Amino acid sequence: MTRPRVIVSVTATADGRVTLNRIERLLDDGPNQRWKTAWPPDADDLLMRRTIAIEHRHHPTVVLEGSGTFVADDAGSLQLPETSVPADVLRTDFLPYRSPRWFAVVDARGRVAWTHKGDDETSLLVIASRSTPSPYLAHLRQERIPYFVAGADRVDLTFALGKIRTQLAAECLVSEAGGGLNGALLRGGLVDELHIITVPALIGGLGTPSIMDGEPLEIGSVPQQLRAVDVQVGAHGTIWAHYEVVRRADGGR
Repeated sequence: MTRPRVIVSVTATADGRVTLNRIERLLDDGPNQRWKTAWPPDADDLLMRRTIAIEHRHHPTVVLEGSGTFVADDAGSLQLPETSVPADVLRTDFLPYRSPRWFAVVDARGRVAWTHKGDDETSLLVIASRSTPSPYLAHLRQERIPYFVAGADRVDLTFALGKIRTQLAAECLVSEAGGGLNGALLRGGLVDELHIITVPALIGGLGTPSIMDGEPLEIGSVPQQLRAVDVQVGAHGTIWAHYEVVRRADGGR
């Protein structure tokens, strides 16, 4: 395989919502507390068991997120001073050191101001594109934040995953991203496995982020078929469903 195995690991309500709305970020204490208010007592146990199961079976070394986890949907590129570093240098992958594990974030527009770069075990890795503002790439180099350049106008996920496989020797990646990035992985035929924990609660709301957002299914196309590997139900109704993506006979997804 020329890319890592991709596992989507998400927690959602019964209507498939993965957050409260498009305005608030679950990284903030207030929204996070309200989000978890709906979780019954069995949720934390299933979350821990899911993490252990994925680790024991696949030993993932990369976790993938999108920039929308950290900044608002309408946030623009960071305002940074112009740089004198040549564009051809900036648009070359920057990997100043190695790490046992990586936290990779897709941020083609250069929107996130990083204050935490990782620790001894896990390092930050930004996934950019050739359209990412040069001042942002120069800033990453100055801060010694590793990045890959994959794609022209936007991040090419297939290309990015190929680099993660070849340059980081990663055999498995876990996406804990929101619906936009997970939806793009789905449309690209890049999802191999899903672990969905569903809590017995409802959020609703047109446009509220769900497990898989992004581009709608093309007219005439069929849904992606899954094979249930295991389904566990907690004492209070939380469900942990483990699926594998079914490959079609023609090799497509």
